[in-house]
Amino acid sequence: MRVMGLDFGTVTCGVALSDELLLTAQPVETIRRKHATKLRQTYARIEELIAANNVGRIVVGLPLTLSGDVRERAEACREFAEGLERRTGLEVIMWDERLTTVEAHRILDEAGLGYEKKAEVVDKIAAAIILQNYLDSIYNGGLPSDGQ
Repeated sequence: MRVMGLDFGTVTCGVALSDELLLTAQPVETIRRKHATKLRQTYARIEELIAANNVGRIVVGLPLTLSGDVRERAEACREFAEGLERRTGLEVIMWDERLTTVEAHRILDEAGLGYEKKAEVVDKIAAAIILQNYLDSIYNGGLPSDGQ
């Protein structure tokens, strides 16, 4: 059984998947939508990926402020995660994703990617970082974070 990691943004959703042993996270794709509130196709694509990849759990990044506060974007992510849990019946874990997009940009800068190429892949790289942090916590004796 695999774990799926999601970096849910205003008009994109980065997707990553673990390997079967739950050791590594790989970026998969970025789902794009035309409007922030139009989620039906995003949910449908995630459900397709779940079915095709034997996913048993989902980790959704929770964008807290640096001080740990929950703001509008974090609330939107929680609402998205609740909808995902209702639709799929899978456990959805909220995971503190502070600075993952910054880390994804740093990785892509080090790889020498230009702006246009970075824009194509940054969300799925951020999803992979979120998922890898979660997987690492499992093997380091940590417990899944609820973002608190």
